Amino acid sequence: MSPNLLEVQGLKTYFPIKTGLLQRESGSVKAVDDLSFFVKKGETFGLVGESGCGKSTTGRSLLRLIEPTNGKVMFDGQDITSMSEKELRRIRKDMQIVFQDPFASLNPRHTVRKILEEPFIVHGIGSKEDRLDRVLKLMEHVGLNPSQLNRYPHQFSGGQRQRIVIARALALNPKLIVADEPVSALDVSIQSQILNLLKQLQRQFQLTFIFIAHDLSVVKHFCDRVAVMYLGRIVELAEKRELYSNPKHPYTQALLSAVPVPDPFVKSERIILEGDVPNPAKAPQGCAFHTRCPSASERCRTERPGLLQLSEQHQVACHLYS
Repeated sequence: MSPNLLEVQGLKTYFPIKTGLLQRESGSVKAVDDLSFFVKKGETFGLVGESGCGKSTTGRSLLRLIEPTNGKVMFDGQDITSMSEKELRRIRKDMQIVFQDPFASLNPRHTVRKILEEPFIVHGIGSKEDRLDRVLKLMEHVGLNPSQLNRYPHQFSGGQRQRIVIARALALNPKLIVADEPVSALDVSIQSQILNLLKQLQRQFQLTFIFIAHDLSVVKHFCDRVAVMYLGRIVELAEKRELYSNPKHPYTQALLSAVPVPDPFVKSERIILEGDVPNPAKAPQGCAFHTRCPSASERCRTERPGLLQLSEQHQVACHLYS
C-alpha cells in the first residue's frame, strides 16, 4: 500500500483571457503550470511563494473547487480528476479546506450550531440529538465554549472564527485538510495559538495537511517538507531543515534572506531581486525566473529547467545544477 495520500502529476490550471465584443479567447493565464509532487500520509506539506504565484489555485485545484485544465490528482489511490460529481461527492468528506478569511467563509445568518451541523445534514449523518452531541464535541476539540453555540459569526473574534472554520473542516473526520493561509488574517499573538491547535489536532486525528503560506517563518515552524512556487511552477522542493539551511534556487535564497532574524548580533545579507514578477498571461520562455535572476545565462532564457534530484530529500529546477 502506498505511503502517499496524495500524488499530483502534471497539474495545470489555465484561465482563458477573452477579448472583444465576441469574447474570443486570445490567450490564457497559466496560474498552475505543470506541477508534480506527492504528500505522505500524516505529514504537513508546505506551498510557499509570493502573492500571485499560484499557491491558492493549486490548493483549490487539488480539491476540484477549481477544475484543472490538465493533469492527474490521485487521492488515496483514486483519480479524482476523472470522477463524476456524484463520485466526487462521496469522497468530499475526506478532503476539506480552511480558507484565509474566516469571516468570508462563514454564513453570517447562521449560528455556530447550524454551521457545524451542516456537514452532517448534507451527508445524512445522525439524528438531531446525535448531531448536537457531535457539534458540542467539535467545539470542545477546537477550544470553543459550548455556551457560544447559538451565537453568530460577527459575535466572535478573528481567532475564534477561525476555530469555527477548523471545527467545520474536522466534522466529517477528513484525511486531508488544505489550509490556505489560515493565520495570515490574524494577529501575531493569535497565529501561534491557531498553529498549535492545528498541530494538536493533527496528532489527535492523524491528519495530513497541505499548508499554503507566504510567511516563511510560519512554514518553518509548521511544515515537514516545503515546495517553493514561482509563476505557477515549483522551483525547489525539499525537507524543511534542508531547505532552510541549504537553499539552492536563487529565488529561494532571496525569499529566505528576507526572513527577519530575532538576534540583534546576527547580520544577514539581504538579497534584493530586481524588476517585477512577470505577467502570468505572458510568462517568459525558458526559466520563468530568468528575468530577475542574478545568475541567469543564455540557456535559462530559452530552455525550461525540470526538477533535478540533488538528493533523496531535495529537488531544484535550475540550470546551475544540471
